[in-house]
Amino acid sequence: MYKHIALLVRQDGMSHEEFVEHWQETHTPIAKDIEGVVRYQQVLPTEPEHAEFDGIAELYFETLEELYAALGSPGSRDYDPTKEVAAKAREDVDNFLAIEKRPRFIGEEIVQRDEVDGDTEGLYKHSAFLVRQDGMSHEEFVEYWQHNHTPIAREIEGVVKYNTVLPADPENAEFDGVAELYFDDLEKLYDALGSEGSRDYDPEKGKAKEAREDVDNFLAIDERPRLIGQERLVKDQG
Repeated sequence: MYKHIALLVRQDGMSHEEFVEHWQETHTPIAKDIEGVVRYQQVLPTEPEHAEFDGIAELYFETLEELYAALGSPGSRDYDPTKEVAAKAREDVDNFLAIEKRPRFIGEEIVQRDEVDGDTEGLYKHSAFLVRQDGMSHEEFVEYWQHNHTPIAREIEGVVKYNTVLPADPENAEFDGVAELYFDDLEKLYDALGSEGSRDYDPEKGKAKEAREDVDNFLAIDERPRLIGQERLVKDQG
């Protein structure tokens, strides 16, 4: 399945609370009915004052064509959807989002581990938007990530679900991939991956420590946005 992941940034002059109110009360009822959307989930930051973004919106589609028609293709910002609800959602975006500051990613989700049978409502989620190191091609990055790092990361203590998302159009994508690690306990997440705002965290044990050490082999760690939050399922037709 393909999904559009948007890292949301509020407009200047708007508080995080005002942003969330507009997003949840005004925009979400529109966005969940965008043509082609089969699943819609949101991530609200657990520590907004330390978070890099105000939230994440994830919309799933069965085909790339449906996704592009509704939300534009990778690299596009000022897209103009022709379908009714998609057009209405695009118009409302200008009421609360700093659109040029909002990174986004379109890709195909690969489930690497799932102990919750797909039920992510209320789980705590670490979303890392990955950038490869200088001198490494996207293909080299993906090979290392999937074959060397993923077998470690999916065994991190406390992880109950782990997805990787590969870009549908790597040449135009803003990131090389997305890693999504779910926990049912926020403290376990912090122990393994650090808290919001932390970069140079130092896990003390096991696979979390091994994974952190391996990150330095393929990631430009300081260029990798991330968000820790709690997931809210808005729509699921699956």
